[in-house]
Amino acid sequence: MIRLCTDRDLLDMYGVITDAARAYRGVIPADRWRDPYMPMAELQREIADGVRFWGYQLGDQLVGLMGLQDVLDVALIRHAYVLTAYRNQGIGGQLLAEVRTQTKRPLLVGTWAAARWAIRFYEKHGFRLVSEEAKDRLLRKYWSIPVRQVQESVVLAESDPARWE
Repeated sequence: MIRLCTDRDLLDMYGVITDAARAYRGVIPADRWRDPYMPMAELQREIADGVRFWGYQLGDQLVGLMGLQDVLDVALIRHAYVLTAYRNQGIGGQLLAEVRTQTKRPLLVGTWAAARWAIRFYEKHGFRLVSEEAKDRLLRKYWSIPVRQVQESVVLAESDPARWE
């Protein structure tokens, strides 16, 4: 079952993120890795900044989540994670399908350039990488991330990437 997460889900959301983000350890630049990858205070800030999370519930366990944030004239997919034990079972695709129904805005997603599995996932679901120039401009316009993260990231667009040039 997919549902909108609430404040009552905060600890479970934190658990999913902490478990799933371990995939980045040793993959993304060491100066961008931290443990926990997203501290609880940062998760709370993201929610306060308008990221709405949809969770994938199996029985009484939250096993995946994906956030959506409206920024200016687009919607950003934020913080997509599935528990390690539940990966490659279609959960991410189902969450993405649900998130797509929640907005009529163009969808963008940013991820680490080294996270090839994440890029492949979004490409499988119709997203395409934008050019390096467009990526830098889009990350500065729609995200609030450090310059170092901009350097190490990519942006994928749901619609024709040329639209963002």
